[in-house]
Amino acid sequence: MTLDEFDFDLPERLIAQRPARPRDSARLLHLPNDAPLEDKIVRDLPDLLRAGDVLIANDSAVIPAALAGVRQRKGALGEIVRVHVNLHQRAAPQSWRALVRPAKRLQIGDQLHFERGPTQLRAEVRNLPGEGEALLDFDRAGHGLDLAIAAIGDMPIPPYLRRPADDADRVDYQTLFAARDGSVAAPTAGLHFTPDLTRALEARGVTLSKVTLHVGAGTFLPVKTDDLTRHVMHAETCAIDADTAALLTAAKAQGRRLIAIGTTALRTLETFARPDGTIAAGEADTTLFVTPGYAFKAVDGLLTNFHLPKSTLFMLVAAFCGLERIRAAYAHAIAKNYRFFSYGDASLLWRASVLAP
Repeated sequence: MTLDEFDFDLPERLIAQRPARPRDSARLLHLPNDAPLEDKIVRDLPDLLRAGDVLIANDSAVIPAALAGVRQRKGALGEIVRVHVNLHQRAAPQSWRALVRPAKRLQIGDQLHFERGPTQLRAEVRNLPGEGEALLDFDRAGHGLDLAIAAIGDMPIPPYLRRPADDADRVDYQTLFAARDGSVAAPTAGLHFTPDLTRALEARGVTLSKVTLHVGAGTFLPVKTDDLTRHVMHAETCAIDADTAALLTAAKAQGRRLIAIGTTALRTLETFARPDGTIAAGEADTTLFVTPGYAFKAVDGLLTNFHLPKSTLFMLVAAFCGLERIRAAYAHAIAKNYRFFSYGDASLLWRASVLAP
């Protein structure tokens, strides 16, 4: 398959700038396998599921990983160069891999200085592997580094919002399930959940479970090659604990449906799923790239937002329920003025062999 097969025209007016309020009032497009498309809202979700279903959320929390600073070159008084850094994966207690702008103005050994209020933070450029990436060693480690980043950084809202992050984003760009710091982009399907919705799901007999995938800034990077087999995903750390793995494995054995809240939960489950559909426990870096033809081992349903044209996420949903079917659903969503991307509306998808109630 080629990149152009995953393209579509999206009016810019449909890119959501802020989330729905309340969160569960967002619209929900349901794609049953055996019936026409259904226009719903997120708080209708309990009526679209059945007792025994298991919803799996990503409990990673977004850190304020967007840093703005200046380059200071050792041994020279050269011009001040302003730099913008988006952290995307921790490499060591004192080190982060990051996307930097302007990467072409940096050299190995350069010192980067960040400051906000009384907090100052320095980093040395240790490596420049290309594609706008850098490995940064900071002047502190562990929890001390976490505190400095929290004081200096901004929420790393997506670039397509075309506005600076503000105080509202510190709340809006965090899910109800956020518990483990480490993401530099939100697992956005989880943004739709409220305490009222989770209580309604529990009353319906739906089990809520949690896994972890720390979302990297690579989620914003475009696919640059027409040959999809040459695209390389940035590694993201994910984990499933032993109790959760046992719960999910037992649910599969009982014929209960596993429904991922978002593509990050889906990729975590598929990373740890064995060929027989059982789920292993563990922690790993995943580079799983899901395109049409992928054989899903664990996930039966997917709640997810509407994704960018030519993105790896749009390829994933095309793999999950069929390219032509998802293209028709997106055409319907555009015609009906659904809101797209991180702060937008949602869709409920079923794997081709799974029938909705």
